[in-house]
Amino acid sequence: MNFGSDISLPATDSAHGLCDRDGCQASGDYRAPKTKRQLNEYYFFCLDHVREYNKNWNFCAGMDVRTVEREIRNDTVWRRPTWPFNGAAKHGRDWFDDNLDILEDIIDQDDRTHSKQQKPARQPEPQIVLAMKVMNLAAPLTLTALKSRYKDLVKQHHPDANHGDKSAEDRLKAINEAYATLKQFTSKNFTSRSDF
Repeated sequence: MNFGSDISLPATDSAHGLCDRDGCQASGDYRAPKTKRQLNEYYFFCLDHVREYNKNWNFCAGMDVRTVEREIRNDTVWRRPTWPFNGAAKHGRDWFDDNLDILEDIIDQDDRTHSKQQKPARQPEPQIVLAMKVMNLAAPLTLTALKSRYKDLVKQHHPDANHGDKSAEDRLKAINEAYATLKQFTSKNFTSRSDF
């Protein structure tokens, strides 16, 4: 991996003298960092020697894959701490779900923010469970399945279809409430589907 192939910039002034390469008498107009630990200390080279230096420069030399990955991740946020838009910093794996453990091979096991934690199963709210029972539906629930089931139940329990039966009317009221609850739940939490 060869990062930083264009790391040299023209020097801000020409008072740096000659190229730092031994035996070169050209003007040292282009700077290049001395080492990856001394990125603010520079050699000053001529254009030919800075190009040669850049071809051989490898910031990641001697780093293992995890260290390189950590460097890349830190550089994407300019080495500043980040947190969610709501302002609350989250630690641990609760901000990221890797249920299939796909990333376990590349996540550093020593990193406390990625330690393996047992997540409790997500339990639906009681009114959602009750509404699902009233509608005789099972998870995962799609908005299409909800609407279809609602139409079938309304046709079955409508007072006109049951000759004014009071129990059918009460059942229809419960179906309407359950439908309203589930429709609000599916459209609020998941645009077209809800699996819990």
